Amino acid sequence: MLKTIASCQQSKITNNKSTPYSLLPAPFLLCVLCVLCGLLSSCSKIGYGVLLWSMDEPPIPSGTILPVYIKSNIEQLWVIGVPGTSEKIEIPLSQLEFSGNKLKARRMARDFAQYAPVYAESLQDGLPIREKPDNVARRIYRLRLNEILKILEKVEGSPPIGATGEPLEGDWFLVLTNDGVKGYCFSYRLKLFDHTDGTVIAAPVVRRESEQDPELVSLLAKTWVPHLYQQMIDTRQLNIEELEKNYQFDPGYNSGVARIIHPDITRNFRFDKITRDGERFWLFEGSTLQMHLRTNTSLEVRFLDNSGASRTVLFTTISADIEDLIEQETTRREDQFMALYDRGPVFTSNNYGTITFSEEGDFSWTDYDLLVPQFIPNESTGNGKVSMDLFITPAFADNYTGAANFIFTDIVTPNRNIIFLYTLDNQGLRLEVVPSYGLEGDVIIRRESSPFTLYFFKDTAEE
Repeated sequence: MLKTIASCQQSKITNNKSTPYSLLPAPFLLCVLCVLCGLLSSCSKIGYGVLLWSMDEPPIPSGTILPVYIKSNIEQLWVIGVPGTSEKIEIPLSQLEFSGNKLKARRMARDFAQYAPVYAESLQDGLPIREKPDNVARRIYRLRLNEILKILEKVEGSPPIGATGEPLEGDWFLVLTNDGVKGYCFSYRLKLFDHTDGTVIAAPVVRRESEQDPELVSLLAKTWVPHLYQQMIDTRQLNIEELEKNYQFDPGYNSGVARIIHPDITRNFRFDKITRDGERFWLFEGSTLQMHLRTNTSLEVRFLDNSGASRTVLFTTISADIEDLIEQETTRREDQFMALYDRGPVFTSNNYGTITFSEEGDFSWTDYDLLVPQFIPNESTGNGKVSMDLFITPAFADNYTGAANFIFTDIVTPNRNIIFLYTLDNQGLRLEVVPSYGLEGDVIIRRESSPFTLYFFKDTAEE
């Protein structure tokens, strides 16, 4: 149902109980509303706005100032006037920025002029649009490969950091998707292009290989990552720090620069084109880079290093999105800590003091004299943070709830943490100190033959 936001001399359009407007076709409602507005001498334009996304029929370029007659929050659309005609049409709310009077609209159009014709094409499936111009900000949308979006303005932000530790090339832009999502996207995986007339389509790309090679097209559409990532998924032991390094092989089909970002090597290769060299083999002409598709999910990348020796790096493709994996692991860690917090949050031992947890993941440990200096450094005041970033081998799963890393944040020393296997029961919390040799990567695989164990009863004083 359309609804005007103009006062129209305080008159309101109300629903007919016998024929709900929501059941009537939108064009019919538009005609009815326009006739009603025509009958009321004071019911005219409610203001002006600037078109953000260009229209094909009728042809109206982005950045055009348009008269606005009706705003419908229910139908999520504007009724605007077509320049040079008496025609009125509907457009989605997201595709016009309302400014009020014409002077403000002119200022808005002037500020927008630089980016009015600028659109972008996503060069990566799943490329995120974020709530803020920061790579750790909440993701609000994922672009499809070759999806078109509207560039609204360039903004200041924190550039993403590549695996080399250097900022990625590009800029943050405020963008608008065709279905109305507005947010921020970094341009490293965008192809910007200008558009003024007709339907907005992807910018023409000079392809470096014939589209008649369907195997290559399929390969290029996938995201290739080290087997390390697949092992994390298989074992359900996701290392956020490793995932955030965004290890991958990028063939650079559109840019002409292939990139290997791997735990063992980071290197770029400039090439002229990709050509087939036998069954499932391709050459990157102009470089020493080659790739061999061993299976549909396994890719072998070969090249010559600086000494002239041949190197081979293996990659795999995964169905999961890296950012989804990071969110999944972050949630697991939060849930695991909250289970510990909810069981307490205060635990007391006659011998080893009192541990109090906060909802933010902090701990405060008092009266721990018997643990100094063997486990807790002399200079510590007993304050720190609990990290649930460790895993336990499946062999320990039946006897322990999990692993907790107590990091003493009030001191600066190489040995400022204690790693525990822990068990929660109805009465409290059992902690078992893990020896330094018990950890392999981020997985606890060994225990002491005679482990040091601490038991804390949950504080029932407030229950």
